[in-house]
Parts: sequence; structure tokens; C-alpha cells
Amino acid sequence: MQFLALFFLGILQGLTEFLPVSSSGHLVLFSKLFGIKESLFVSILLHGATLCSIIVCFAKDIWQMIRHPFSKQTISLALATLPTCVLALIFLPFVKKSFSGSLLPVCFALSAAILFLGEVLSKNKQIKLNNKTAISMGIAQGFAIFPGLSRSGTTISAGLLAGGDKKSVAKFSFLMSIPIIFVSLFVEIFEIVSTKQPITLPVWGLVVSFLSAFLIGIFAIKIMIKITQKANLKWFSVYLIFISIVSLFVFF
Repeated sequence: MQFLALFFLGILQGLTEFLPVSSSGHLVLFSKLFGIKESLFVSILLHGATLCSIIVCFAKDIWQMIRHPFSKQTISLALATLPTCVLALIFLPFVKKSFSGSLLPVCFALSAAILFLGEVLSKNKQIKLNNKTAISMGIAQGFAIFPGLSRSGTTISAGLLAGGDKKSVAKFSFLMSIPIIFVSLFVEIFEIVSTKQPITLPVWGLVVSFLSAFLIGIFAIKIMIKITQKANLKWFSVYLIFISIVSLFVFF
């Protein structure tokens, strides 16, 4: 049963990571439904898998930033990462507790409101991404570390409200997740190893879960980023309200 549950969670992560619906929130919700207690560990593992997907799909952009560390895009990425790190350090003790699922209904509903306002209030703004937009998205990403608060949805909405066009904002949203996921993976893995937290999940289930998230992520990212760019974000708000109600019944 756990093997199939982990396989499903891998597929779920590969799809939801690239939509503005909070992949971590979905992992916490379905981990609860499947009786998997190590939801934080599973979230870390599967975010690592989709991080690999992003690296594969954006290898050219990443290589260009490595070759040109003072390029406009690299500087924008650094400016976005700084406020995220500061806010993440402030909220870190509360984030760990939030993986119990108690905040999911509120965070899903808040994501819905953010997406709706981002879509409604950003009409006719088509300015290319600049440092102001990058900083706004970095601040938004810092607040979106709680499960249920969509990282991509929050950052894209912040970018749109700051005046960016949907295409460049959507692409930058995925790129800016790379350093943050790297740092969070390192911190959480170090804590698990240093405190010797027991992992009771089957190894092969974890391997299959990781691979399914990685492979489906590669397939899905190019499709999902187009959907995110072109779709009206208000429709995702409707879904988030629905999943907020579902999580309310599951955790309360």
C-alpha cells in the first residue's frame, strides 16, 4: 500500500509543482489520506526530484548565469533570493509545525485569493521583468514556504502586480525556486541525519516516487509553464477553494 501511495505522490508532485496550486500542500493532504506520517521527508525528497526536472529543462539558462555571474538575469535572481532567505529563516520554526496540516485550509484559501487578485489587478501590464519585480517575487516566495501557499502562484501574482508580463514572470518563478530548494534540502537533510530521525518508508517506494516525480516533471514542465502563462489564474482559484474545503474536512 505504501509503495503505491508513494508512487502516486511522485506523480502528484510532478504535476502540481508546475501549477499555482501548492505541491507541498497537496503532498501533506494526500500523505494524511494515505497514512504516511513522514510528510516533511516525502516533501523534501519529491521537491528534490522536481528540482532536478527544472535543472534539466532550464539547463541552458542556468549555464548562461554560471558563465555570466553579473548578467541582468543573475543579478535579478540574487535580488529575489535574498529576501526569501531572510523570511524563510524567520518563519522556519512555524513552517515545520505547519506540516501537520492544521494550516492547510487557510493557506489554500489564501492562495486562491492571491491568484484572483493577481489576475484582476494586473490587467494590461506588459513590462519586462526588472529588479523591482524580482525583489517583489522574492519577498512573495519567502511568505510562500508554508504548505498550501502556492510558491509559483504567489510569486507569479507578485510579479504581475509589480508590473511584469506573464511570460517572463512565469519563467523567472521557476528559475528562482532553484537556489531556495537547494538550501532547504541541505538544511532538512542535515537535520534528519544529525538527529537520526527514523524513516520507516520502503526504500524502493521512495526511489520509484523520486523517479516518477522527476520524469513526469520533465514531461509536464514545458506544458504546464505554457498553461500558467496563458490561462486565467482565476480558474485555479476556484480549484484551490475546493481543495481548501476538502482539507478542512480531512484535518478537522
